[in-house]
Amino acid sequence: MNRSKKIIIVCHCILNANAKVSPLAVYPGVLRQAMDAFIEAGTGIFQLPCPETSYMGLNRWGMCFEQYNQPNYRRHCRRILEASVDQIEAFSSAGYEICGIIGAEGSPNCGVTKIPSGLTGGTIRDREMVESQLKNLTYKKGSGVFLRELKKMLSDKGISLKMMAVDEKNPSTLIQLEKES
Repeated sequence: MNRSKKIIIVCHCILNANAKVSPLAVYPGVLRQAMDAFIEAGTGIFQLPCPETSYMGLNRWGMCFEQYNQPNYRRHCRRILEASVDQIEAFSSAGYEICGIIGAEGSPNCGVTKIPSGLTGGTIRDREMVESQLKNLTYKKGSGVFLRELKKMLSDKGISLKMMAVDEKNPSTLIQLEKES
């Protein structure tokens, strides 16, 4: 058997920028700087589903934490995470080393330590409108809606994992946190 038995769990958009809100992607596809070290080490990559795309499609606009933090949306997150959590549990039970979860810092869903806050948003027509909205955006400490649901579901299975975050402005340096308790 020539397996590394190591796996890293990655939020969807880090491996597929095409899922991001249209004008917000700053890389064309895979954010390679964040993934190269894992690939070189022979670590398997487990891609989580994108909750925003599966809930509202590709023609959505950017929203903040408070807009996503609603009962129906959290239920959607749990529903699409069920199969992923089952697979993560299977890997863990089989003795695989799960190196952690990589989130996208500043995301309302996959942010690890910083999330966008407020009720700005609305239809995004062009890059100029996005720039205007970003000037009024504030961030607060905390993790995104989707990652909160994932951590709860894993905790219910007795699984605690280290959290890491990618800042797209400095993607080759992962922000590493201690294991979740």
